[in-house]
Amino acid sequence: MSNLNRDCLSEHDRQVLESIFNPSQIGGEELIYTGKEEFPDDLQDLVEPDNPRIQQSKKLEIDAIELAEGGKLHEAIELFSKSIEAAPERPAPWNNRAQAHRYLGDEKAALEDIEQALKLSNRSGRTGCRALCQRGVLRRKNKDTDGAREDFEAAAKLGSKFARTQLIELNPYAALCNQMLREVMKVT
Repeated sequence: MSNLNRDCLSEHDRQVLESIFNPSQIGGEELIYTGKEEFPDDLQDLVEPDNPRIQQSKKLEIDAIELAEGGKLHEAIELFSKSIEAAPERPAPWNNRAQAHRYLGDEKAALEDIEQALKLSNRSGRTGCRALCQRGVLRRKNKDTDGAREDFEAAAKLGSKFARTQLIELNPYAALCNQMLREVMKVT
């Protein structure tokens, strides 16, 4: 029989094993919330008025997202800020700027923007769902398990698959089961 090792596994199989052996790992790829996930069709943000100020804000936000995706996070934050200045009542640029702050490691600024996005979105719609996920990730990273669970529960009710996955990982029974599985794997 040949020796099996990690290199013989597919990427998916490695991720499954990683989630079994490190169910509460913070900072691994499975805990990075990118905001790119499929949502139910009925989960929409409120319809925004169609006026030049809103259109300018949306254009600036789209340009900022492109910068962020290109790794130009500081420039993206500047454009998100201009988007917010153009229409401060829109929750999406607040949430997107929070994500850029989070990627740069500025959790304080990220949380301030997340709180504003949650307030403006009334914790609903796609932006509210994404903001709840971001705050849940930050709370979990900072060992506020109860706060993280609360955010992920609210986001899961809105349809977030990422939030559902995080809730499973936060389940103490699942963690105990995974620990027992690790022990069994050591024996064999």
